[in-house]
Amino acid sequence: MSSPTGPEGGLPVRMPRPRQPGRHRRPEPVVAPEGAPALVLAVPGTPTSATRSLAEETLSIARSELPGLDARIGYVDSDGEEFPALETVLTQTAAEQAARTAPDSADENAGQAPAAVVVPLLAGPDAALMRRIRQAVLNSGSGAELTDVLGPHPLLAEAVHVRLSEAGLARADRARLFTVATAADGIILATVGGDEAVQVAGITGMLLAARLAVPVLAAPLDEEGAISRTAEQLYASGSQQLALAPCLIGPEVPEDLLTAAAQEAGCQSAEPLGGYPAIGKLVASAYGAKVGIAQQSPQGAPVR
Repeated sequence: MSSPTGPEGGLPVRMPRPRQPGRHRRPEPVVAPEGAPALVLAVPGTPTSATRSLAEETLSIARSELPGLDARIGYVDSDGEEFPALETVLTQTAAEQAARTAPDSADENAGQAPAAVVVPLLAGPDAALMRRIRQAVLNSGSGAELTDVLGPHPLLAEAVHVRLSEAGLARADRARLFTVATAADGIILATVGGDEAVQVAGITGMLLAARLAVPVLAAPLDEEGAISRTAEQLYASGSQQLALAPCLIGPEVPEDLLTAAAQEAGCQSAEPLGGYPAIGKLVASAYGAKVGIAQQSPQGAPVR
């Protein structure tokens, strides 16, 4: 025998918790609608197994932000089975969409949506790279749409802060007044992509300066002498211990370029942003904005 509330004489049955009403109610998770365009992550730089792992980790986070997402990887500098070129991935994606939306399809509007949305794995603008990505999109004939780069965004400042703290070059938490003996009192925020990239990195630099309460100046890695000139500016303003902080995800620059820049400035360097979770969140957000999927704006977490 049993009662409406559970088995008679047995253990109590756990009933589902009622939804919390009002402003504190958790939002329903957003999922990618059926038939939504694929997200193709355009990965710059020389393809390696490490680059592929980074891209896969980034897309894993993006899928957790937007369940049901069809996410793929295309390499800007490759054309092979192991590291498929961006143009090849887009052509294949368009062919798959065409097969799904055959002429006898009942959905007359199915063919109007782009086959894919391309999100560049770039923290800031790089005119030369973006030109190559646009050309790959055009050559593919896929009708894919291209989003902007991921920055500037407060989450990028958070990510740079975390990388600095991991290298022992910044306090992890200002509020706790945690002292780091090697903490820098001046930051060179390194980027690539010319003047526009430096200007965009400068916005992230202002956010980072507010977090760390130290001066931060953006400088291009790909301009001869720029890093040393920026170091001299910081020294002239009173800084005594500098740090190089890449405002870069990683694949877009050779590793030896960062090493040479740190030697040029005579300081230690933090790691690139890499697979920091904020990158995946920003990728999902860029895709969602392009296809009109309403999402909460990605929020950062306090650095611990």
